[in-house]
Amino acid sequence: MSNKKKINNIISDTFLQMADALETGEFGKKPVIGIAADESEHGMEEIYLGAELARAKGYKVVVIEGECVHKKMEQMLSSGEIDGAVTMHYPFPIGVSTIGKVITPARGRAIYIASTTGTSDTDRVAAMVRNAVYGIIAAKASGVAEPTVGIVNIDGARQTEKALKQLAQNGYGIKFAGSQRAEGGAVMRGNDLISGSADVMVMDSLTGNLMIKIFSAGSTGGSYEATGWGYGPGVGEGFDDIIMIISRASGAPVIAGAIEYADKLIREGYCKIAADEFKKAKKAKLYEILDEIKSDKAEARKEAPKYNIPPKEVVTSQIAGIEVMDLEDAVSLLHSKGIYAESGMGCTGPIVMISEANEETAFSILKENDYI
Repeated sequence: MSNKKKINNIISDTFLQMADALETGEFGKKPVIGIAADESEHGMEEIYLGAELARAKGYKVVVIEGECVHKKMEQMLSSGEIDGAVTMHYPFPIGVSTIGKVITPARGRAIYIASTTGTSDTDRVAAMVRNAVYGIIAAKASGVAEPTVGIVNIDGARQTEKALKQLAQNGYGIKFAGSQRAEGGAVMRGNDLISGSADVMVMDSLTGNLMIKIFSAGSTGGSYEATGWGYGPGVGEGFDDIIMIISRASGAPVIAGAIEYADKLIREGYCKIAADEFKKAKKAKLYEILDEIKSDKAEARKEAPKYNIPPKEVVTSQIAGIEVMDLEDAVSLLHSKGIYAESGMGCTGPIVMISEANEETAFSILKENDYI
């Protein structure tokens, strides 16, 4: 391309951006969101419709197709060709989980479900404590200045509340919500979920996954997710890519909502907000609190036999069916046997990832040791 043509293209792009800004009142480059989704239960037509709904609202969208869509998506994120992505399932590393966003049926209020997929921590209570911080990050990066936090009344809720109050006493700003039920308190009942008594609802990812499906598809018979913004971005310290999750049952309105959610995070400066929140949480001794929660397991790990982790390999095969609480132990077992492995979260739950060459041997080892 000649220099003259390059200059003409730059001028053309500049005038187009100015026209967009004059029309919308928003100045600066619009974020570009890629959709890497090719396994929709409703067909690719639903993906295209979701993209068109988002474009009609002024969002910039590209649909990523073909083989190895996740690899293409990652390359486009890395090169800056897209600023964020929407996809169906993604193998987030342990420590990263997604924060969904839904509309409550009673009052039409938006709430953040922390979390909906992924594994923040292999310890249930520690995961819920992390989920609270992740939910605050997602809410703040969506424009909620002081999100209120509630803990759903499930196993581990009281321990989570105690840990979060300790974090708050150490200086981390948590604004606890109050239940609408007579007894009040930050532990939320089912009624609070329906009405939206808190901006951020803290729970484990399996419960959150169930909740977001009920909220999104409760009015359609369950096969079509029609409302909300999807399962949300993967949040975790050091994970800066904006990768939004939808499901194979997500319909066009939810796909468009996920694009809108991603665009908002980018415009609000998600990466800076996340870094600031993690800095404040660490200063308030987040990791010391998490270590205290897991002290018994930490002692057991200290006494475990030492071994060298095998050299890193490309892990393209997955073994599912392992309980999340046993996931890290399963990986450690494979390492001790000379097999490189990584933990992750697939579309159906926790997975161990290994190379294709080691898949059969790894499966046999895990089965012999009652992990699967």
